[in-house]
Amino acid sequence: MRHTTALSLLLGSALVLASHPGFAQSATVSPETSAYVHDGNGPVVRSQDGLCWRSGYWDQNDAVTGCDGALVAPVMKASAPALVADPMIASNEVAPAIAPKQCDAGVTLASDQNFSFGKATLTKAAKQRIDQQIIAKLANCASTDLILVTGHTDRLGSEAYNRKLSLQRAGNVASYLKSKGVSNKIETAGAGASDPILQCSNKLSRRKLVNCLAPNRRVVIKMQSN
Repeated sequence: MRHTTALSLLLGSALVLASHPGFAQSATVSPETSAYVHDGNGPVVRSQDGLCWRSGYWDQNDAVTGCDGALVAPVMKASAPALVADPMIASNEVAPAIAPKQCDAGVTLASDQNFSFGKATLTKAAKQRIDQQIIAKLANCASTDLILVTGHTDRLGSEAYNRKLSLQRAGNVASYLKSKGVSNKIETAGAGASDPILQCSNKLSRRKLVNCLAPNRRVVIKMQSN
């Protein structure tokens, strides 16, 4: 009686397996080339519902008879996200703008850019220096809050005369800057002979003394940003 019951159970199990769509056919694939999970070197491992277990590398081209059809994969194929060249684009962030250059610079009109004795007229060389060192730089600056122009003289003449002359020299430089389209705030000052950069002997002849003191007859231009 026990043998008859056991035989009946085995036959019933065989009929159930044969009727299940996942077991209708055996999987015919070599473990070495298979994209499925294998039991050692044996057959494809199946779930309790009869589905073949797929590896993470499985795709539709790896499907075999007896495992696939309209089955849903119990293990989805792993895939890496597409690479993005710019990490800012990947995170939808805007790249920070490069801050414009701040300008704090000074220029001293010297050598052949100096003023003639007793004169406030800009030389051609002085204008070229202003064009190259001041106006060209202003075009590339974020902002220049102030342009300070200070005139200087040599020590010959009275203090009042030299202060007036130095202010005239600064004023002519400021006028030239404005004539070139500079709209920044400009302040002028006259230092007279109070800040010499060269001392000359009084034993020199008048002509030689005037020539020796030439570097003191100058204008200093400073660009300042807060």
